[in-house]
Amino acid sequence: MINMTVIKGKDLLKYLVELTIIISIVVGLTRYFSSQKSQKQEINWLEKISVIVENVKKTARIYSIHQAIPMMDGEKKEGISQVDQDSIEQLLNTELSMTQTLKEKEETKVEIAEKPQEENKETQSVEEAQINVQTEVIDQSGINTKFTNEYNSVKIKNESKYDLTPEILTPDIELENKKDILIFHTHTCESYTATEAFPYQPTGNFRTNDLNFSVARVGAELKKHLDAYGYQTVHDQTYHDYPAYTGSYNRSLVTVKNQLALKPETQMVFDIHRDAVGSKEDYAPTVKIGEEYAAQLMFVIGTDGGGLSHPNWQQNLKFAIKIQEKANELYPGLFKPIIVRNSRYNQHVTKAASIIEVGATGNTMEQCLTSMKYLSKVISEVVK
Repeated sequence: MINMTVIKGKDLLKYLVELTIIISIVVGLTRYFSSQKSQKQEINWLEKISVIVENVKKTARIYSIHQAIPMMDGEKKEGISQVDQDSIEQLLNTELSMTQTLKEKEETKVEIAEKPQEENKETQSVEEAQINVQTEVIDQSGINTKFTNEYNSVKIKNESKYDLTPEILTPDIELENKKDILIFHTHTCESYTATEAFPYQPTGNFRTNDLNFSVARVGAELKKHLDAYGYQTVHDQTYHDYPAYTGSYNRSLVTVKNQLALKPETQMVFDIHRDAVGSKEDYAPTVKIGEEYAAQLMFVIGTDGGGLSHPNWQQNLKFAIKIQEKANELYPGLFKPIIVRNSRYNQHVTKAASIIEVGATGNTMEQCLTSMKYLSKVISEVVK
C-alpha cells in the first residue's frame, strides 16, 4: 500500500497565507534597504524574490488540483473553495506585480544614474584651439579704441591717477601656484544678443537670471577648456547682482574670500563680465580666427587710486600684460587694450586677479564660447 500525505485544504490555505505575509515583509524590507545597497545588489534581490513568488504561485496551482485526487486512506477531503483559491491567487499576483514594479523602478534608477556619466564624457571632450591661424578684427561699431600706454604689442588705456612707468608695465611676474584657478561673476546675470541656439527670456536690459544664457555659461566654457589643459578650476556661479544690482562687488568679495579660504594657495582669479558701451546695444567687438568668429576680450585692472588698500595692483597688471602679450602673438586682435582704473574691483585678494570683459551686448553666446577656447589656449601657453 502506498503511503500518501494528504494536505488538508485549511492547512494549505493557512500555509499559503502565512507564506504570502512573509513575502510581503521581505518585499517591504527590500524597499527599505534599497537605499543602503548598490543598484546591482537591489536588482539581484528583487529577481530572487520574483522567482520565489512565481514558484509559490505554481505550487498553489499544483496543490489546488488535489481535489481531483481520490482519497486513499478514507479520510474526508476538505477542499479549498474556489473563492479561497481566487483570493490566494489574487494576493500572490498583487505581490508579484509589486515586486516587478519595484524591479523596473530600480532598473530605471540605474539607467538614469549612468546617463550623467555619459554626458560627462561628452563634456570632457573639448576641441583644442589651433595656432598659426590667420586673425582679423571685424570692426562693426565705428568705436575708436584709444590707449595711452604701450608695452611691446600690448596697449593700455590708463584711467587711474598713476603714471604707468616702464617698471610697472614690465611683466616680470612668476606665479607660485600654476594649477589652481578661480572663476566667478560679480555681475552674474549679464547676457548677450539672443540667437536661435541660445534664446532666453530677459529679466532686464541684456540680463537674465538663467545661468545657461548669461556670463555664467561663458565661465563654464572657460572652466571646461582649462580643465582639459590640466588646471584645477573652480567656477562659482553665485548670483551677486540678483535680485539687487547695488552692492554686487560687496557680495562677490564674500564669495571670493570663501573660495580662497578653501584653497588659499590659489593666485589666478578671473571675474568674467560682459562689456557694455552706453546706449550702443549692437556693439559687438569681434575677431575672426581662422574660420571662427570670437568676441573680443578686455582686461580691466583696478588700483588703490580710489583709496581702498590694494597692494597687489601692479602684480595684477603685470600678469594681465603677460597674458595679453602671448595672445597678441598667437591671436592678434583677441584682446582690446587693457583698462586701468582707480577702483579696486576686489582684485586685492591675490597677485593675479583681474576682470575679463567677454564681448559686449551685441555679441552672441556662440562668439563668446569660441573666445574661451582661445583664451584658455593662451593661458596654457603662459602658465605652465
